[in-house]
Amino acid sequence: MRHFILLLLLLILTTSTSAAAKFKQGTLTITQDAKRVVLQIEVADTPEARSQGLMSRRRLADNAGMLFIFEEQGSWGFWMKNTLIPLSIAFIDENWMIVDIKDMKVAPSPANGPFDIYESAKPFKYALEVNRGYFRTKGIGAGAKVRFELKSSKR
Repeated sequence: MRHFILLLLLLILTTSTSAAAKFKQGTLTITQDAKRVVLQIEVADTPEARSQGLMSRRRLADNAGMLFIFEEQGSWGFWMKNTLIPLSIAFIDENWMIVDIKDMKVAPSPANGPFDIYESAKPFKYALEVNRGYFRTKGIGAGAKVRFELKSSKR
């Protein structure tokens, strides 16, 4: 019983921390051959922000996305817990090059799963989530170059 209470307390603290995550804003430009797209993005660069991600969103603007920034290059799995919209994810290496893209589907039960795990074929430092099919529609694939600009918090 004590372990259950501790687990419940940890879940409550994690949920309240995640709900309070504030996302920085930025612009991301992707180029490949003659193709160039610009996205307005939210930045998930803390454990709390990465944990919250795009959970509970009912829609995402056409030229919008979320950039996940990790401290170092590696391999992490993504899942769609509490995510209500289908997404595509581009895995980006430390040199700002897209190394892999996956399409992610909404789980049968977004709160309870089961959840597929989406992993990159190659190590990455950044991951960009956008509406499902965005990269395919824009003709963007592995090898595309990415440029990121964080919006200044001073106005």
